[in-house]
Amino acid sequence: MKKEEKASVSIMKILCVTVILILISGIGVMAFNTDLNDVKIILQNGYEMSTVTSKTKVADILRENNIILEENQKTIPEVEGDISDGATIKIVDMSYNEVQIAKISEEGVQTSLDQLLENYAPITEKIVVEQVAIPFETITKNTTGTTTGTKDTVIQNGKDGLKEVTYKIKYQNDVEIERTVLSEKVIQEPVNKIVQVQKIATSRASTTTRTTASYSGGKWSYSSGDIDLLCAITAQECGSSYTGALAVITTACNRAQTKGSDPLTQYKAKGQFCYSIDNHWKNKLNGNYPSYVKQAVIDALNGARNHNYLSFRAAGTHSGEYIGGNVYFNPM
Repeated sequence: MKKEEKASVSIMKILCVTVILILISGIGVMAFNTDLNDVKIILQNGYEMSTVTSKTKVADILRENNIILEENQKTIPEVEGDISDGATIKIVDMSYNEVQIAKISEEGVQTSLDQLLENYAPITEKIVVEQVAIPFETITKNTTGTTTGTKDTVIQNGKDGLKEVTYKIKYQNDVEIERTVLSEKVIQEPVNKIVQVQKIATSRASTTTRTTASYSGGKWSYSSGDIDLLCAITAQECGSSYTGALAVITTACNRAQTKGSDPLTQYKAKGQFCYSIDNHWKNKLNGNYPSYVKQAVIDALNGARNHNYLSFRAAGTHSGEYIGGNVYFNPM
C-alpha cells in the first residue's frame, strides 16, 4: 500500500511539472510573438529619447513614458495616430508647420521646393564690386572779413570722385540682409568746389531762404531755391537711380501727410534725414545732382509714390523693403 501511494505521489509531481512547463512555454511563445517597436521621441526643447514599446498609438506611447502635452503643444504625427517600428514622435508648438519635402505615390514624386526655401530660408553670400561716388567738398575763400554785403562766386566747380568698393553681401530669400565692406580702392580723387566771397557794391543783405510751401489738389509747390534744396537732400540720401530717389522723397511726403506738414519741413527735422546729420548734402546744391533726381522730386510733389513707409535706413541694419540701396519700413 505504501508503494502505491508513493507511485501516486510521483505521478502527481510529474503532472504538476508538466503543467508548469506548458504554462511557461506558452508565456514564452506569447512574449516572442508580441511585436516591439523602437520609437524615438523628440521633445520641444530638442531633447531626444528612445523607447522600445509594444504600443502603436502615439497617445499610448506618450502615456507609457509619462509625457503630458501642454495646451499649446501638439505631436507629429497626430496624437491619435498610429506609428510603426523606427518612427519618430516630435512634440512641437501648435503653430509649427511641418514641410512635406517629398511624397512617393502611384502618380510619382511630389515636391514642394518653394515651401522648403520659404520655411528654411538659406543664407547665401556673394562678393560684389561696386563703383561708388566720393562727394567733393566745398572750400570757401573769404578775404572780405565779413559775411554781409557780399556775394559768392564759384571759381572752381566741384566734381565727385570715384572709388571701387568690394562688399560681402548676405542674402536670404533673394533679399539683401547684410553688407560688409571688404576693401576700397580710389579710382579718381574728387575735385573740390572753390567759392570766392566777394564784396558787392550795394549794402542790401541777401534774402533769407525760408521754406514757403503751398499745398493744393494733392500737390506741393515750392520756390526754385527750395526745389534745389529738396533735390540736394534727396540726392545725398540716395542719388543712384530714379527709383531710389523717388523712394526717399516719398518717405518725406508720407510723413508730411501723416503729420500735417510738408516734405521739406520733414527733411529739416532734427536727426531724421542727412540735413541735420551732416553737411554732405551741401555739395549737391545748385544743381549738382542727376536730372532724374529732380524728376523724382517733382513727380513726388505732384503725387507720385512708390511705397507707403515712413522710415528707412541703410541696407543691412533693418528688415523691410529694399529700394535703391536703402531698406524701408514703418517704426514699431
